[in-house]
Amino acid sequence: MSDLLISGYGKILLVEDDLSLADWVNSYLLEQGFEVIMCHRGDHVVKLVKQHNPALILLDVMLPGMDGISVCRELRHFYKKPVLLLTAKGEEVDEVIGLEVGASDYIIKPVRPRALLARIKSALRNESTHNETPEKAVEINVGSLYIDLKARNVMLQGEKIAISNAEFSLLSFLASHAGEVVDRDAVFKATKGREYDGLDRSVDVLISALRKKIGDDPQNPQKIKTIWGQGYLLVDDAW
Repeated sequence: MSDLLISGYGKILLVEDDLSLADWVNSYLLEQGFEVIMCHRGDHVVKLVKQHNPALILLDVMLPGMDGISVCRELRHFYKKPVLLLTAKGEEVDEVIGLEVGASDYIIKPVRPRALLARIKSALRNESTHNETPEKAVEINVGSLYIDLKARNVMLQGEKIAISNAEFSLLSFLASHAGEVVDRDAVFKATKGREYDGLDRSVDVLISALRKKIGDDPQNPQKIKTIWGQGYLLVDDAW
């Protein structure tokens, strides 16, 4: 049995309509000690999630009944644990939309076993870390930005902002380093639990989504800046 199951992480829901792919992913995860629930239709996912409350969901984008993007949007009304999207290579639009509707991460097909396992473990470790917020760090204030780390709420100028778990993790990390340029590797390690692979655009997508929600001009951002060749900066006196 894997360390993850010993630690009480529970089940994985695998949602994939390619039966051959689903079978080998299922077999591989079983060999690694995971318990897997299989599903082949998007319109069956919500019921299964409410029934089994899995620790993590592997969700294909293209599904019969309901596409993975729509499924993810529905899940985020009540399900806060990791959702990893499986998307075909080159479907950049799906990756962007998926992150905007609350996907935790995405995995490009064809799926490589060790990379899949690494992403799963990273997402589960990240989730565990989020649930163990230290008592000494329960809130962050930067000007009119207020972040409640325990309740996972964000307020801007007294109004609550609805953001995804991935967006919350990124904003919290940047705000905890307000006024400092943080490099891409540090952001990936802090928010995703893994190193930057040189190709992943998910942080840029999340920053773009955050800018929209905080009213930051994407063409000339003043609150969250991308410092080319260095990293990202949450400007401490712009809030």
